[in-house]
Amino acid sequence: MLPVGADQRAWEVIAVSSTQPHVTGGDRDAGQEPVSELVQRASQQLTELVRGELRLVQAEMKAKGKHYGKGGGLFGGAGVVGFLMLQALVATAIAALAVPLPVWAAALIVTAVLGVIATVMAMTGKKQVSQAAPPIPEQTIDSVRADVAEIKESAHR
Repeated sequence: MLPVGADQRAWEVIAVSSTQPHVTGGDRDAGQEPVSELVQRASQQLTELVRGELRLVQAEMKAKGKHYGKGGGLFGGAGVVGFLMLQALVATAIAALAVPLPVWAAALIVTAVLGVIATVMAMTGKKQVSQAAPPIPEQTIDSVRADVAEIKESAHR
């Protein structure tokens, strides 16, 4: 049954064309493609794959570099604070010998606070450096290995 006002011939053409396979230039079987096209496509895909892997290496190494930078900065800060702690300890010893209890007790409190700060900074720096280690792009290596395995598997088909 046709919709009101529909042309019988138009519906026949639609029915016939929808049951026929549509063949376009890009729908050829893989066995019918010239070898030059296959080589060109493989070369293009390999180039895209290598570029993608290089972008991944760059991003991964950048992230690891940031962790090393933060860790190094925190270790440097811990060294400075540790040096200040030693200076305060010396001042504490001098104050303890020269003045009654309240002065050296205050200096000892300052020394203890600086020691806690140095410890926290050193531990945070160690954590940052351990997050970046080892300095190799592990995700990229795994990805490349998977790509090579896939290419080998495809070549054996």
